[in-house]
Amino acid sequence: MELNVRCVVLLAVGLCSTLLLTTVATHQEEEEPIMELAEDMGVEDELEDLGLGEELLDGEVDPEDTDTPPGPPPAPKVTYKAPEPMGEHFFAESFDRGTLDSWVLSKAKKEDIDEDIAKYDGKWEVEDMKDSKLPGDKGLVLKSRAKHHAISAQLLRPFIFDTKPLIVQYEVNFQQGIDCGGAYVKLLSQTPDLNLDEFVDKTPYTIMFGPDKCGEDYKLHFIFRHKNPKTGEYEEKHAKKPDADLRTYYTDKKTHLYTLVVNPDNSFEVLVDQTVVNSGNLLTDMTPPINPAAEIEDPDDHKPEDWDERAKIQDPDAVKPEDWDEDAPKQIPDEDAVKPDGWLDDQPEYTSDPDAVKPEDWDEDMDGEWEAPQIPNALCETAPGCGAWQRPMIDNPNYKGKWKAPMIDNPNYQGVWKPRKIANPDFFEDLHPFRMTPFNAVGLELWSMTSDIFFDNFFITNERHTAERWANDGWGMKKAAEGAADPGLVNQMMTAADERPWLWVVYVLTVAVPLILIIVFFCTGKVRDHRPSKKAAAPAAADYKKTDEPQPDVKEEEEEKAEEDQVKEEKSQPVAAAAAAEKKSDAEDSPAEEEEEEEEEAAVNEEEEEEVATDQKQEDDVLRRSPRNTKGRKD
Repeated sequence: MELNVRCVVLLAVGLCSTLLLTTVATHQEEEEPIMELAEDMGVEDELEDLGLGEELLDGEVDPEDTDTPPGPPPAPKVTYKAPEPMGEHFFAESFDRGTLDSWVLSKAKKEDIDEDIAKYDGKWEVEDMKDSKLPGDKGLVLKSRAKHHAISAQLLRPFIFDTKPLIVQYEVNFQQGIDCGGAYVKLLSQTPDLNLDEFVDKTPYTIMFGPDKCGEDYKLHFIFRHKNPKTGEYEEKHAKKPDADLRTYYTDKKTHLYTLVVNPDNSFEVLVDQTVVNSGNLLTDMTPPINPAAEIEDPDDHKPEDWDERAKIQDPDAVKPEDWDEDAPKQIPDEDAVKPDGWLDDQPEYTSDPDAVKPEDWDEDMDGEWEAPQIPNALCETAPGCGAWQRPMIDNPNYKGKWKAPMIDNPNYQGVWKPRKIANPDFFEDLHPFRMTPFNAVGLELWSMTSDIFFDNFFITNERHTAERWANDGWGMKKAAEGAADPGLVNQMMTAADERPWLWVVYVLTVAVPLILIIVFFCTGKVRDHRPSKKAAAPAAADYKKTDEPQPDVKEEEEEKAEEDQVKEEKSQPVAAAAAAEKKSDAEDSPAEEEEEEEEEAAVNEEEEEEVATDQKQEDDVLRRSPRNTKGRKD
């Protein structure tokens, strides 16, 4: 009982400790001020450079709220500072001017669709995010749903693919999530007839990059149009699908930074929030491949009529055995079966319900003759069965089925026919697919069933460090603000488990396994104690209950042993008292007499020990012959 109580107490203490630690960690995360994150991003220093000091970093306190009871301090507000483009760049747009002066809205119509939806009449606005953590941070917002949207802007100068990489990055926030729609960007090819007023889905582009989602298909496009050096035609090449799980980027309603890096050595990287989610090589990781096969199957080659592709054939020399009966049934009645006693042959399994009454609105002309519904026969419930008895069916031991000739190797087998290979007349080898068509404009041509998609901080450059500086000045500040306002660890874990229910198993195992191990370690320590005690006798008694062996009367043996010890003490007390008295009276005797007395005392003690041992042996024999030890006990 005491052991069980200790185990329960340990379990309760472990659970309470886990909940307490989780709660403390949550409060610490929720109360962590945004100031630390802002300092990490260098926001305070930048604001001081503008002469704003700490005024913009302090929380605004309403004088009327000074009498409110004390509570956790509100998160201080940080005024957004637009990133400033530095270094080599071809396009930079933060929308913080609040206008679309440098952007062109398409006035075109989409071809080959209904007139009602052909127009690119979707609305665009420059405004703050709905749940902005940085007041003053503006962006381009797609405002309409179920409409075509098209908007574009010219680069400072065309981007030419030469010896430097291409870096494209921008931010997207699905403020209302996303049901079906895209948020990808197109880099419009430099062509003589490029007209941004007529920007449509068929306008030539060099690269298409960005997120796209419909249903449960989460995509992150990287597509580029490759020019065939022999025919001059363009073909879309798609990068392999990322291995990373992209779901969170579409559902968490946070601002995410999408970056594409294409290098002159044909390698590429796709990053989300400065983390690589996809990478590869233009020559080996695109579909369809950049370079066609050197050989192709001859389209004019045809399989000969006498070509035999059968690896196995039926043995033409095989003959059906004479005793093979193809008409034998698969199952036959069991001739050894006997009708059970009490079988009611004259009683049907179902009878008409005697309590049923024909409905008053029953029309025999329309509904036919009325019949009472059938119910199970009450007499059959106690009988083995009712109705005509039939023998059960069993498998026919003589059944062989339809005879078929056995299969043998085909002596005329020629293998699977394939057309012969010929040189590919369209073969070419482009070892530098990075040298794509130059582009001089960036555009968004989208259809979406969800509105309020937020775009911000477009940047195109050929310098990696310049792009990283722009990202840290823009997206980095948003990440710091959103991170400070994030819910605690527990809420994040709950949200993740709602999206992925299998995480509950991980949480339970993470908490339960250590607790179980601790409890087992401490609760089983007493059981392993091999010292003789009354508790140790309990398992032995349980073992006797499992069999019919006689169980010794442990309690009576212990009582008898205690009585024996008491008798020994009573016998030894007078002897010890007499020896002490003699020793006191003869304290002045000679040393020789003392030695004789000691020898006599030793002899007396030996005699007493022999008597005690003899008595003990006799008592053990009596107990061994006792009827209590031979009589079986009831469990």
